[in-house]
Amino acid sequence: MGTKIVDWNREEILEMRRLTVMVVTGAMAISMSAFGADGDATKGKEVFEQCSVCHNADSAEKKMGPGLKGEFKKEKMVNGKAPTEANVRALINAGGNGMPAYNDMLTDAEKNDLIAYLKTI
Repeated sequence: MGTKIVDWNREEILEMRRLTVMVVTGAMAISMSAFGADGDATKGKEVFEQCSVCHNADSAEKKMGPGLKGEFKKEKMVNGKAPTEANVRALINAGGNGMPAYNDMLTDAEKNDLIAYLKTI
Protein backbone atom coordinates (compact mmCIF):
# COMPACT_ATOMS: atom_id res chain seq x y z
CA MET A 1 0.00 0.00 0.00
CA GLY A 2 1.56 3.18 -1.16
CA THR A 3 0.63 6.76 -0.51
CA LYS A 4 -1.59 8.19 -3.20
CA ILE A 5 -0.48 11.58 -4.42
CA VAL A 6 -3.27 13.94 -5.46
CA ASP A 7 -2.54 15.86 -8.60
CA TRP A 8 -4.68 19.00 -8.38
CA ASN A 9 -4.39 21.80 -10.85
CA ARG A 10 -4.33 25.49 -9.93
CA GLU A 11 -8.05 26.04 -10.58
CA GLU A 12 -9.02 23.17 -8.26
CA ILE A 13 -6.80 24.53 -5.48
CA LEU A 14 -8.30 28.01 -5.85
CA GLU A 15 -11.82 26.57 -5.80
CA MET A 16 -11.02 24.68 -2.57
CA ARG A 17 -9.72 27.90 -1.00
CA ARG A 18 -12.87 29.79 -2.01
CA LEU A 19 -15.03 27.04 -0.57
CA THR A 20 -13.05 27.08 2.67
CA VAL A 21 -13.44 30.85 2.99
CA MET A 22 -17.21 30.61 2.41
CA VAL A 23 -17.61 27.87 5.03
CA VAL A 24 -15.54 29.75 7.62
CA THR A 25 -17.40 33.01 6.93
CA GLY A 26 -20.76 31.29 7.26
CA ALA A 27 -19.74 29.62 10.51
CA MET A 28 -18.61 32.96 11.93
CA ALA A 29 -21.92 34.61 11.00
CA ILE A 30 -23.89 31.82 12.64
CA SER A 31 -21.79 31.94 15.80
CA MET A 32 -22.18 35.72 16.09
CA SER A 33 -25.97 35.48 15.95
CA ALA A 34 -25.94 32.57 18.41
CA PHE A 35 -24.03 34.67 20.94
CA GLY A 36 -26.53 37.52 21.03
CA ALA A 37 -25.24 40.01 18.47
CA ASP A 38 -28.90 40.93 17.92
CA GLY A 39 -29.44 42.57 21.30
CA ASP A 40 -32.02 42.31 24.06
CA ALA A 41 -34.98 44.69 23.80
CA THR A 42 -35.68 44.51 27.55
CA LYS A 43 -32.14 45.66 28.34
CA GLY A 44 -32.45 48.21 25.53
CA LYS A 45 -35.44 49.79 27.25
CA GLU A 46 -33.19 50.38 30.27
CA VAL A 47 -30.50 51.92 28.03
CA PHE A 48 -33.17 54.14 26.46
CA GLU A 49 -33.83 55.80 29.82
CA GLN A 50 -30.86 58.10 29.19
CA CYS A 51 -32.21 58.83 25.70
CA SER A 52 -35.69 59.64 27.05
CA VAL A 53 -34.45 62.98 28.35
CA CYS A 54 -34.54 64.17 24.73
CA HIS A 55 -36.60 61.55 22.84
CA ASN A 56 -40.13 60.17 23.23
CA ALA A 57 -40.56 56.42 22.93
CA ASP A 58 -44.35 56.44 23.06
CA SER A 59 -44.95 58.95 20.26
CA ALA A 60 -43.35 60.44 17.18
CA GLU A 61 -43.79 63.90 18.73
CA LYS A 62 -40.62 65.93 19.07
CA LYS A 63 -39.22 66.52 22.54
CA MET A 64 -35.73 68.05 22.26
CA GLY A 65 -34.95 65.45 19.61
CA PRO A 66 -37.39 63.56 17.40
CA GLY A 67 -39.84 61.08 18.87
CA LEU A 68 -38.65 57.58 18.06
CA LYS A 69 -41.88 55.59 18.09
CA GLY A 70 -42.05 53.66 14.82
CA GLU A 71 -38.59 54.83 13.75
CA PHE A 72 -37.78 51.54 12.03
CA LYS A 73 -41.12 51.65 10.18
CA LYS A 74 -40.49 55.07 8.64
CA GLU A 75 -39.20 55.54 5.13
CA LYS A 76 -36.38 57.76 6.38
CA MET A 77 -35.01 59.33 9.53
CA VAL A 78 -34.72 63.07 10.13
CA ASN A 79 -31.23 62.98 8.58
CA GLY A 80 -32.77 61.67 5.34
CA LYS A 81 -31.27 58.19 5.60
CA ALA A 82 -33.21 54.93 5.71
CA PRO A 83 -33.69 53.59 9.25
CA THR A 84 -31.45 50.54 8.92
CA GLU A 85 -29.55 49.09 11.86
CA ALA A 86 -26.29 50.38 10.38
CA ASN A 87 -27.65 53.93 9.86
CA VAL A 88 -29.21 54.08 13.34
CA ARG A 89 -25.96 52.80 14.90
CA ALA A 90 -23.95 55.39 12.95
CA LEU A 91 -26.26 58.14 14.23
CA ILE A 92 -25.97 56.89 17.82
CA ASN A 93 -22.18 56.74 17.48
CA ALA A 94 -21.68 60.13 15.82
CA GLY A 95 -24.55 62.16 17.28
CA GLY A 96 -25.38 65.43 15.54
CA ASN A 97 -27.89 68.31 15.59
CA GLY A 98 -27.42 68.75 19.34
CA MET A 99 -27.27 65.02 20.14
CA PRO A 100 -23.97 63.97 21.72
CA ALA A 101 -21.93 61.16 20.23
CA TYR A 102 -22.44 57.91 22.12
CA ASN A 103 -19.61 56.03 20.42
CA ASP A 104 -17.58 55.89 23.63
CA MET A 105 -20.47 56.27 26.09
CA LEU A 106 -22.29 53.04 25.23
CA THR A 107 -20.78 49.61 24.78
CA ASP A 108 -21.47 47.65 21.60
CA ALA A 109 -23.76 45.36 23.62
CA GLU A 110 -25.73 48.37 24.91
CA LYS A 111 -26.08 49.69 21.36
CA ASN A 112 -27.29 46.26 20.19
CA ASP A 113 -29.84 46.25 23.04
CA LEU A 114 -30.94 49.81 22.31
CA ILE A 115 -31.46 49.06 18.61
CA ALA A 116 -33.42 45.92 19.52
CA TYR A 117 -35.64 48.06 21.76
CA LEU A 118 -36.13 50.78 19.13
CA LYS A 119 -37.42 48.11 16.76
CA THR A 120 -40.18 47.26 19.24
CA ILE A 121 -41.58 50.76 19.69
